[in-house]
Amino acid sequence: MESFAVWCPVCTKQQQEIKKLHQEVREAVISISLDTDPNEDNQKVLEAVNERGFTWRFAVSPPELTKALIQEFGSAVVNAPFAPIILVCEDQSARFLGRGAKSVEELKAEIKRGC
Repeated sequence: MESFAVWCPVCTKQQQEIKKLHQEVREAVISISLDTDPNEDNQKVLEAVNERGFTWRFAVSPPELTKALIQEFGSAVVNAPFAPIILVCEDQSARFLGRGAKSVEELKAEIKRGC
C-alpha cells in the first residue's frame, strides 16, 4: 500500500517504479495507492491515474482510515513527499518500509524479505 497525493512529484516517481514492478511480476503483487490528502477527491485521482497510465487500484482514504494508519505507523505514513509504503503480507501482518522512493529492485527485495 502506497500513501500518496496527486500533487506530489516524489509520489509520481514512486508510482513509476511500481508500474515497472508490475511489468516484471505481473499479478504476483497487488498494489493499492491510497490518496491521503484531505483536499483531493476521486475525480482528481482518476484524472491523474489516467494521465499517467497507472493500472492498479487507487482510492481516496476516508478520514477514519487515515487516522488508523497514523495510529499504527506514525504520521510519516501519510506524509506524501516521503513516498511512504506499507508492505502487507498474506498473513495480514504489515511493515512500514520507511521514507523515500524505492526502486524496483528495492521493492522486490522488501517483498522477498516479507513482514
